[in-house]
Amino acid sequence: MQALRIISEDRNNLWRLATSIEQLAQDIEGGAPLDPAFFNSVFDYIEQFTDRSHQPRKDDVLFRILRLRSLDAAAILDGLQEEHRDGPARLKALRVRMAEVANGQSASSAFAVDLRVFTTDLKSHIRADEKLLLPLARKELTDEDWVEIDRAALDHNDPLFGDRAKGEFRELFHRIASLAAESSVGLGRQTVGELQAHAEKSQADVLLRVSGMESCYGRIKALKGISLEVRRGETVALVGANGAGKTTFLRTLSGVQPMSAGSIHFDGEDISRLRSDKRMRRGICQSPEGRQVFGPLSVDDNLRLGAYTQPRHQVEGDLENIFAMFPILKEKRQLPAGTLSGGQQQMLAIGRALMGRPRMLLLDEPSMGLAPRLVEEVFNVVKKLKTLGMTILLIEQNAFAALALADRAYVLETGTITLTGTGQELINNEQVRAAYLGM
Repeated sequence: MQALRIISEDRNNLWRLATSIEQLAQDIEGGAPLDPAFFNSVFDYIEQFTDRSHQPRKDDVLFRILRLRSLDAAAILDGLQEEHRDGPARLKALRVRMAEVANGQSASSAFAVDLRVFTTDLKSHIRADEKLLLPLARKELTDEDWVEIDRAALDHNDPLFGDRAKGEFRELFHRIASLAAESSVGLGRQTVGELQAHAEKSQADVLLRVSGMESCYGRIKALKGISLEVRRGETVALVGANGAGKTTFLRTLSGVQPMSAGSIHFDGEDISRLRSDKRMRRGICQSPEGRQVFGPLSVDDNLRLGAYTQPRHQVEGDLENIFAMFPILKEKRQLPAGTLSGGQQQMLAIGRALMGRPRMLLLDEPSMGLAPRLVEEVFNVVKKLKTLGMTILLIEQNAFAALALADRAYVLETGTITLTGTGQELINNEQVRAAYLGM
């Protein structure tokens, strides 16, 4: 079901855009200036993405076959297709309103209201896809149908699914990201991903570059010349035995542990000598090993502490985003953090880090000490953050889960990196399987 996966990715991209536009509408209402170039790039992306890719994929491939297979499909598909047809007119109206604001003919608050209405309807459409269309397709379509649909999805020259088309949309999204404000959660430079292999590489592609990092505890050298890279939008795992230096590496990276040699470059800036609070302000936010929540303080206060570097006007909106991701935290927001279960405290620790609007999220043993069911919940959250395009550096005792999730990974042994590759390559490596996966 490759086509279904691609359509789901389309839906996730549109959801990310909708969420970021909602935040920008809030910023405009708070007095932030309007950036017509940025919004035009967003509208261009949505227009071309939906008209040339997302909508034809469904109309020409999935909808056509689904109408033949299910009598129940017509009512669902007719509504979705009508919304597709209305899309260009709605985008045109938004462009007109934006031009009026730029020319002083309309208030920016009116444009913010229009944006909210647009994103509400867009999210409603996406939910209909998720709750009605895709379940129906999984139920009604035959294996032969999926073969026909996937044939298009796997055709590299296909005008909808092919490499060229996907590359064009990546370029459009990179244009959005290059213009996005740092406050644009899910759209800022931290989420642009990687360009096509044939595209010219630039320094901006690498968010974090660590070279020759060393760190000591007294006379004991815990890190022995570690060098690694993390690209924007990647999930990178660091696996190794207890005592290999994984947590020391994260502590040194965030500035809590002194570095005795080497360099750290973050988004092209040498941050090797910056204090930990300065690194956090640059966007390196950590969810520490053992959770380390402030037990006597309320859940709400713990989350607000995570946002102490952020403008006050955006904190309430970010709180609601965290509560949407972790509903149990909203239910217990007034309770002392120390009364939460281990799994709930882990959610709080991750939420607190997210309140800092990280450009790179450091996760140190997020599943440690949790029951299997809670481990699954925590990894579902990490998967969601990955889907949203967040750059993540993950240290995890559950090596198989970490490697299965990671785009790339490094194996750390006694303070030295001994192996690197994609997550799947390391899962298939016999040495790694024997040493860390119990296989």
